[in-house]
Amino acid sequence: MILAMLVSLIMACAPPDEDTVSFQIEVEDQMGRVVKLEKFPERIISLAPSNTEILFALGLGDKLVGVTDFCDYPLEAQEKPKIGGFSTPNIEEVVALSPDLIFASQRHEEEILPALEGRGMTVFGVDPRNIDEILEAITLVGEITGQEEEASQLVTEMSNRIKAVTDKTDYLPQSQRLRVFYMTWDDPLMTAGGDTWHEELIVKAGGINIFQDLTGGHVSVSLETVIVANPQVIITGVGMGTGGDNPLQFALTEPRLAGVDARINNRVYAVPTDLSGRAGPRIVDGLELFAKCIHPEIFGSVE
Repeated sequence: MILAMLVSLIMACAPPDEDTVSFQIEVEDQMGRVVKLEKFPERIISLAPSNTEILFALGLGDKLVGVTDFCDYPLEAQEKPKIGGFSTPNIEEVVALSPDLIFASQRHEEEILPALEGRGMTVFGVDPRNIDEILEAITLVGEITGQEEEASQLVTEMSNRIKAVTDKTDYLPQSQRLRVFYMTWDDPLMTAGGDTWHEELIVKAGGINIFQDLTGGHVSVSLETVIVANPQVIITGVGMGTGGDNPLQFALTEPRLAGVDARINNRVYAVPTDLSGRAGPRIVDGLELFAKCIHPEIFGSVE
């Protein structure tokens, strides 16, 4: 998956102290495309909030010349020029900013990416599907931007924090792994299936996703199936859109959920969607919160 090459060409026709040195960086992105640069980028545009968070975490905030309307973390990102929505960036505004590298996501692969490349833009695809690939994405961004050391340090820190959680949950027998319903939205009722990194967050935190057998990412489910599964813990994603706390209020007040264990035992929690849903450094914050929600007796209660 990873291909990184730095080629130095020294022109033999000049004296040693006047040698002209050029180099080319080649890195294979997470869409299987080999991206080539003649120098490390100085003007970067991010088309996804997760990419923006990675870039700031690697110390590249000063090189960001454009972000989407949804890039709100860290606070400095809110001050950057906006190039449109996550799914609908304004191509002309992007081109006008003269970036030498654009970080895109899987959502842009079919239409936006070809449109940008058709205008001569260099695009790097970041498309992690699980937690390991989130760590890989950080490594790749570090390689293509010349921030390999910073990326390595960040990945090590994140890996150590993940291990600190799994060291305490790996030993748990199945009987102590609580049934968890992760609610991403209330109308329609939606959850994360077994092929999402939310499944990984639940498992690593010591739980069982009651919809682990579903595939297709985030999918609609019926309230009846939730009731039959009788979750012991309900975690709701909050902070997304204008109805950001709707899932939490639904989980707390829906009469038909009154008989499930999570409601009976006051085990309904809210985790900011940005922490568990963005494929960046804060995914570890999401894991640690999931762990507190599922096993407060091990990790401490949610504040």
